[in-house]
Amino acid sequence: MGMDQRRQIQEFLASRRARISPESVGLPTAGRKRRVPGLRREEVASLAGVSVDYYIRLERGALPTASDAVIEAVARALQLDAVERAHLFDLARAGRQPSPATPRRVAPATVAAPVQAVLDAMIGVPALVRNAVLDVVTANDLGRALYGELYRGDPQRTPNFARFAFLDPRSHDFWLDWQQVADDIVASLHAAAGADPHNPALTQLIGELSTRSEQFRQLWARHDVHVHTRGVKRMRHPVVGLLELRFELMYLSAEPGLALAAYTAEPGTPSHDNLSLLAAWTATQRRESDLADIPQAEATAEPRPQ
Repeated sequence: MGMDQRRQIQEFLASRRARISPESVGLPTAGRKRRVPGLRREEVASLAGVSVDYYIRLERGALPTASDAVIEAVARALQLDAVERAHLFDLARAGRQPSPATPRRVAPATVAAPVQAVLDAMIGVPALVRNAVLDVVTANDLGRALYGELYRGDPQRTPNFARFAFLDPRSHDFWLDWQQVADDIVASLHAAAGADPHNPALTQLIGELSTRSEQFRQLWARHDVHVHTRGVKRMRHPVVGLLELRFELMYLSAEPGLALAAYTAEPGTPSHDNLSLLAAWTATQRRESDLADIPQAEATAEPRPQ
């Protein structure tokens, strides 16, 4: 297990116990003054039913040596929710596996034809497919129009939600709830790093964002872990203005690591009207693009008599 994996374990466990007050778990607070917020290691050990020395070793990176029963006890002691519990088990499993001797296969840059066909058939619904690194692998026309700001960067680089959020100032204007979006992005990347710590694309992305964004570094240090499969996104689109859209994220069982996101607006709302306007605008842009691809002589030729 590499030092980075040990550090992930140590910082995640430390951050989770720091958020729990002794009063909330029925522990006495009288005695020596506390130098740090939250539970002490010996208190977590007591709640989990293990020795203090053993818990200290777990928190310092020995978690992969623990049994599932011990990991479950630690999760209960730290009051982890379902996603955090899964992340803790992911960290343990990843530490039991040696680093791959050969480079991993790069995730596919496209999806299978049936998946693209489903996207294209979703008329009036912006839809896209993203991977664990938050790259937009593909989208339908309306999905590309909705997130057109992501496509305005380096044409040689795949559009990526995390890079856009932390490295492009336009993201603060585009997402009305930028802070919530940023929190969700970092929490999702933490979950991905726990499940797949040897993913080179993920390692590269986290390193790049850590180097270039102070905001990302601060959020990454919190070690929050969330997986959001539904919710609301509020956007200020440069073409049609304000949009408040519900989204559903569906993982593709036939495409491991990929998830399909679809966006809808509440009927009868301004957002629904604006989304319809965006769809009309997108269709016009598509027709103009198709006409531009037709040779000029063919486009202007008179139809032949039958």
